[in-house]
Amino acid sequence: MILTVTINPLLENRIEFNSISLGKVNRGVRRELKAGGKGINVSRQLEHLGIKNSALLFLGGNNGKQLRKVLIEENLNFNSVSSKSETRAATLIIEKHKNKITSFFEPDSKLSENEINEFKTKLIKMIQNCKIVVFSGSVPNKEAASIITYGIELANELDKTSILDTYGEHLQECINAGPTLLHNNVKELESSLNVELKNEKQKVAFLKELYNKGIKLAFITNGKKVTYASKFDFIYKIQAKAVKEIDATGSGDAFVAGISYGLIKALVFDEFVKIASALGSLNASRWDVCTATLKDIQSIVNTTTVKPIGKKMKLLDDSPTDR
Repeated sequence: MILTVTINPLLENRIEFNSISLGKVNRGVRRELKAGGKGINVSRQLEHLGIKNSALLFLGGNNGKQLRKVLIEENLNFNSVSSKSETRAATLIIEKHKNKITSFFEPDSKLSENEINEFKTKLIKMIQNCKIVVFSGSVPNKEAASIITYGIELANELDKTSILDTYGEHLQECINAGPTLLHNNVKELESSLNVELKNEKQKVAFLKELYNKGIKLAFITNGKKVTYASKFDFIYKIQAKAVKEIDATGSGDAFVAGISYGLIKALVFDEFVKIASALGSLNASRWDVCTATLKDIQSIVNTTTVKPIGKKMKLLDDSPTDR
């Protein structure tokens, strides 16, 4: 089973408009509530890939009650820890004819020390029963970031695979905890770690630095542009098929779900990065977030190219031969 951890979940109030005039009264044509947050997106995508998973998150106040209802309606398996503070919410203004979405986020929740400790206690039990744990998304306050470092260290002790996909001032501390795998986009890394990743040389050097810290797999995505990846000390360039972008929200989460799918299925590197890239690309071409199936990506999965940079990994043929 795969466990996803979302410390800062989001209740999305999505309102669709035919047109918007700022400073005037605007009347929507459609409204729906959706469950947001990077870990929840990963869980949703895994569900559509047929992978057993569970989401662990905080829920609080009336927003938390509504988010719980949405998760149940989506048939997503989840466990939660209650918080006194309201679960954060956002209003998303959608203009489909313009392929435009504008988001207004409420302030983050405030988590107490007792609530954080309760979450860690539940995390202990749930990590023991999974093979892979995914830590995704932002944190509402500095203290809550300790959940991620604690969880990574616990996963290492229990010989579980940990995937890190977070950003902010706490990212370096999370990297130092030694996750198995790291995913971030260029903008997140540059702003969180105060590094420059403008060219290939800088990206390759950064990936090698991650390997020296013990991170076995790492992926640096950059929207439609080339993804740079490392597998141990081997570096790769991954180029997915270009698609007409509608809404890229959750594309990184679809990518992480694809990587998680490949690891749980014990697929070879080239195979699962193509699945991950196809899921990310297809997600960007849709309004729905992380709902693609393997059938949906069938026509584009093999259009992704994976090219090594520098030394190439030797492939050994261990098939039986007659002597």
